[in-house]
Amino acid sequence: MKKKYIALLMVCSLILGGCRGTAGKNTVNSLKDLEGKTIGVQMKTTGDAYASDIKDASVKRFNKGKDAVKALEKGIVDAVMLDDAPAKVFEEEISGVRILKEPYAKEEYGIAVNKEEQELLQKISQALDELEKAGTLEMIKKKWLQDGGITTAYKSKKKKHKGGELIMATNAEFPPYESKTKSGKVVGIDVDIMKAVCDELDMTLKISDTAFDSVVPSVERKMADVGVAALTITDERKEKVDFTQPYMEATQVILVRK
Repeated sequence: MKKKYIALLMVCSLILGGCRGTAGKNTVNSLKDLEGKTIGVQMKTTGDAYASDIKDASVKRFNKGKDAVKALEKGIVDAVMLDDAPAKVFEEEISGVRILKEPYAKEEYGIAVNKEEQELLQKISQALDELEKAGTLEMIKKKWLQDGGITTAYKSKKKKHKGGELIMATNAEFPPYESKTKSGKVVGIDVDIMKAVCDELDMTLKISDTAFDSVVPSVERKMADVGVAALTITDERKEKVDFTQPYMEATQVILVRK
């Protein structure tokens, strides 16, 4: 009886050990290793486009960047391609992943505006210029990217705005650019920048949280005034909407298992 019990324990131990090891060892240690691998991305992002061009790679798409990183930890994908700032957040939150030192590509973020709204585009561009000169943009970026542990880096200077509402389409799944607090409030770099822009325009900011691949279409169809969701300025997107000058530079990086 004792022998049977010991044998049963050994079998259970092997099964559990196998379950813990299902993720397997990391096989991506450089950009060259991405060829032929399964790469996780957030759907319709520039990471999605870049990964699709990698030789013999299989691209697995997720609605949320965090879901892709969790799939990496579990061994469902071999790597995840993502913007550097959210990648750093996920690296801190999820212990089993790390960022490759070798960056993949540089990119620039802009604010998307409907092609028929040229006056609004000019006003927002001018507001960004003023905020850049005043150091406000740099202050917002620094507090979110370096200080951490905050829910806002900018407090509106006006209690009431006379210029009406400005509807911002975003996707609150991309910290630190945009995410939700426990109470459901959308916060982040993009939110604070748009609060500052709205102060310049004397308008009240209203946030519409939607799927990432719906942000540009929302602006194109005039369901929102602007799209601000860490949107990389690309030729494909410029066919549908216009962009302000870049307000942020970012880098595409690769997350792998430790």
